[in-house]
Amino acid sequence: MNDLTQQVADRAREIGFHAVGIAAIDPNTNHTAAQRLQAWLSQGYQADMAWMNDPRRQDIYRVMPAAKTVIALALNYYTPHQRPDSPKHAKIARYAWGRDYHKVLTKKLKQLTNWLIESSDNIEARYYVDTGPIQDKFWAQEAGIGWIGKNGNVINRQYGSWIFLGEIVTNIPLTPSDPHAQHCGTCTRCISACPTGAITQPFVVDANRCIAYHTIENRAETLPPEIAKNLQGWVAGCDICQDVCPWNQRFAQPTDVADFQPNACNLDRTLTELGSLSEEAWDRSFRASALRRIKPAMWRRNATANLHNWGSQSNVN
Repeated sequence: MNDLTQQVADRAREIGFHAVGIAAIDPNTNHTAAQRLQAWLSQGYQADMAWMNDPRRQDIYRVMPAAKTVIALALNYYTPHQRPDSPKHAKIARYAWGRDYHKVLTKKLKQLTNWLIESSDNIEARYYVDTGPIQDKFWAQEAGIGWIGKNGNVINRQYGSWIFLGEIVTNIPLTPSDPHAQHCGTCTRCISACPTGAITQPFVVDANRCIAYHTIENRAETLPPEIAKNLQGWVAGCDICQDVCPWNQRFAQPTDVADFQPNACNLDRTLTELGSLSEEAWDRSFRASALRRIKPAMWRRNATANLHNWGSQSNVN
């Protein structure tokens, strides 16, 4: 490992990142990344997420023609809080319980990027969270942060899959980490647990069948029937495939990032409350939150579908 590589790793941890790795960019890895994404896109598994077709996502040299390295970074966001065990309560994915992770990661990524640029002359560096045209999971695996599990999430041996990813693309050649080996083995718990069959085969997720996609990204007035009847209380994302993962059950550890501590109301919101959410209540409730991406009509739609399911089940019982 050269001196600058070690300095990057040390500085990243000083800033507060929990994991850092280095991936070398070359035509072969760039081609492999493009092939994997194209195979997924060709199946239409991106649903309405048109941004996944951005050509830059398949060719990192379009992001930075002189790119030589991806610095992959991760932040643990797990907290041990639990949702109320009640069908009256709405389920919100853990990633959105606290402050918007984009804001938290961007601040830290900007610090590291500025430090890197100031360390020498002629350095190019650009940082990305998941809103940028870069395959964050592929490069995280290449950089040794973790492996892409059968549920499509990056799994880290220390923190499980409760991690946010960020990247810095730079023209500096750094000593690469070893790509991470895959450690899912024969386990298929995530595949079996998904109520909508979104994991069509190991390591392949179809957004068209995914509760997380439909509750967050689907802008339609109503949800597809197969999704609506299988929501199981979820109104914002879905953690089912992560909750059942043995790596998460054994190795998840509380984060030291105060911003990721949950807003209490994100743990105990009721479906009835969200089913009549007003524009004013939405604006007040979800400031500085990743949940702001879900618009008021979508909250009402998601909650109402769950209330319908609960009512139907109550009638049966």
